[in-house]
Amino acid sequence: MNNYSKQREVVLEIMKNTRTHPTAEEIYLKALEKEPKISKSTVYRNINILVENGALRRITIPNKSDRYDYFYKEHNHAVCSECGKVFDFTYPFDEKDIEKELISQIGKEFKVDCVKVVGICDDCKSKSKN
Repeated sequence: MNNYSKQREVVLEIMKNTRTHPTAEEIYLKALEKEPKISKSTVYRNINILVENGALRRITIPNKSDRYDYFYKEHNHAVCSECGKVFDFTYPFDEKDIEKELISQIGKEFKVDCVKVVGICDDCKSKSKN
């Protein structure tokens, strides 16, 4: 990891203590509570460093803000296409089988690091029924 920084440690601590998959803006607002003088650019830069170093995982959601996850154990994500909430789930996918299937179907080699499924969460389903 790059040189130690107190600000990076603040971001990492926030992420270690949350399972809500916050956006960078939400992480910044929590960091402000702990370090009132921390800048938005410092938080964003440290998020990117932590992603690059594998301590955080970026969850890209089309037409919504990226969300972030602390990699505390092997898991996958279910994403609501309406509100963008992300839910953790575990399932024993065999990544090697998926990678072999990708090669056989498209002739390209990819590394599977997380399976992401998309649907509509119960809250959004309830809202659409009203």
